[in-house]
Amino acid sequence: MAPSRATLITGCSSGIGRAAALRLHQAGLPVYATARDVAALAPLAAAGIRTLRLDVTDEAAADAAVKRVVEDHGAVGVLVNNAGSGIHGAVEDVPLATVRGSFETNLFGALRLTQLVLPGMREQNAGRIVNISSILGRFSPPGGSLYHATKHALEAYSDSLRMEVAPFGVRVSLIEPATVRSSFFATAVMQFAGQPGPAYQRFYDDLAAWAVAVHEGRTTAGRLAVTPEKVAAAIERAVLSRRPRVRYPVGPLARGALSLRRLLPDSAFDLFVARQFPSQPR
Repeated sequence: MAPSRATLITGCSSGIGRAAALRLHQAGLPVYATARDVAALAPLAAAGIRTLRLDVTDEAAADAAVKRVVEDHGAVGVLVNNAGSGIHGAVEDVPLATVRGSFETNLFGALRLTQLVLPGMREQNAGRIVNISSILGRFSPPGGSLYHATKHALEAYSDSLRMEVAPFGVRVSLIEPATVRSSFFATAVMQFAGQPGPAYQRFYDDLAAWAVAVHEGRTTAGRLAVTPEKVAAAIERAVLSRRPRVRYPVGPLARGALSLRRLLPDSAFDLFVARQFPSQPR
């Protein structure tokens, strides 16, 4: 009996998740697109894609979603962990409850779904787990360190997981885009989690102005931003390639920044980051 290719994707209400659901559906995979607001999935349902309500921070909902796919196909063959939330603000300002909430979505939600799908993948000796990370899972500019920390953690657990499950025919890949042309970037950066005091007010003002400039394409990061469809193409390669890569940097900005991170010593890379991103004035 052929292994299941049923594909469960989180965070499909817009952006990368929606583009990935459409692309993998067009590739012939049985796709289950999920989001907290199932009404936002109506365009995907109209395209013939199965849709499910799933808040990744709700363990019961995660269990129900996986059980539905297993009932239909015997196992989840592909898991794309895309759901995410962004928080921005100086470390000193951000409430710990907000930080915990971001980790619940960006890390623990993905981890729980991974634990739920692995028994079926092991039993059929095949499976793909694709975690949507970011180049900011490899380095951390000022102002977003707590969001970036969730992506660093996602990268670390993916590296260990990859080696743990390889003997069972399960392959794990990370997708690492830079700036993506979607509402997530502008919304996340403009909604600061902290209440700035005088020490950080200028930094917050600079960060907000920088976010607008990037979103409008007035900076290198904005001009080189990739579309959700470009990220979805990388996800498709990770899912369908016979020998998927461990990491898929998406776009020239991602590849260039990660190359510099590998080549430069920390002090020199810090200078590069300070020139590219707003940093707290001394």
